Amino acid sequence: MSEMSKRSTVYFEPDVHRALKLKAANADQSISEVVNDAVRLALREDAEDLSAFDERVAEPTLSYEALLKDLGAHGKL
Repeated sequence: MSEMSKRSTVYFEPDVHRALKLKAANADQSISEVVNDAVRLALREDAEDLSAFDERVAEPTLSYEALLKDLGAHGKL
């Protein structure tokens, strides 16, 4: 743990805590390291999703009703 680390209290459901302890032990890591890795991964995925939305912002949209009509017109529904 680095000097820059911040302490936070997080409450886990008993089953989740047990799974975290097992995963940490199997990976020879602390629970903090496992949780930090998981949070980093989730944040990275969120950033990728937001980037994809930004890249596609100019694309035309299609309503659900229009999609159903198009699928029906092409015999796919």
